[in-house]
Amino acid sequence: MRVSIELVPRDPGSLQRQLHATLALGAGVAAINLPDLLRFALRSHDAALLAREALAGAGRDVAVLPHVRAMDVPLDRPWAPAERLDAAGIREVVVVQGDPPDDMRHELSGATSVQVIAKLRDAWPHWRIYAALDPYRQSIAAERDYALRKLDAGADGFFTQPFFDLRLLAAWRDLMPDVPIFWGSTSVTSERSMRYWVSRNRAVFPNGFEPTLAWHRRFATELLEHARGDGLDVYFMPIRVSIAEWLQDALGS
Repeated sequence: MRVSIELVPRDPGSLQRQLHATLALGAGVAAINLPDLLRFALRSHDAALLAREALAGAGRDVAVLPHVRAMDVPLDRPWAPAERLDAAGIREVVVVQGDPPDDMRHELSGATSVQVIAKLRDAWPHWRIYAALDPYRQSIAAERDYALRKLDAGADGFFTQPFFDLRLLAAWRDLMPDVPIFWGSTSVTSERSMRYWVSRNRAVFPNGFEPTLAWHRRFATELLEHARGDGLDVYFMPIRVSIAEWLQDALGS
């Protein structure tokens, strides 16, 4: 079982603080994954290099997985950050389609996730390439078929959108047997945030869900127990909560 923590790289200072909080969780954390959000100046590939250096300095063998926005990757030339990542020993990435930028001065290639997965697989055959799996955005059959196309293009596995119900997770696990998957969990701790996840991400919340830190602490423990029992990989996406307050008890149990 591998546990990854998703850290949002806003700037070098905040990244260092998040890394410190993550390392304080102990040896149970095997990886960090870094989304690429255009509203922040620090891109995920640059953040990955900073994180790799900081982790090495702390003597911690924690994998670093930057997210790659497919729509930014040119198909007619090499993806520029790849050589720097590989030279630093960063050989796992998460390919996501990415949201269109608010500022249209940002250059887009228009590439799809499937195209970029195939491109990176051809250029860097020794990399481990993860893709995105979203159980909410379309029908189960359509998302499963989309996932299979990503596997055919060269993906090794997936990072999912966060789950709030282990029964839904189990259903998807049955649909994708023997595929390496990081099963996601996030913190939705307000009614407003819950409405956002329903309207924007079409998330499904189970009966009995509570937008509280206490509910998420219990669910983190249940998810990790389930993962340990079945050898699953999981990742946690902290949103507006302290990493320690949410996960210290679960990862220490």
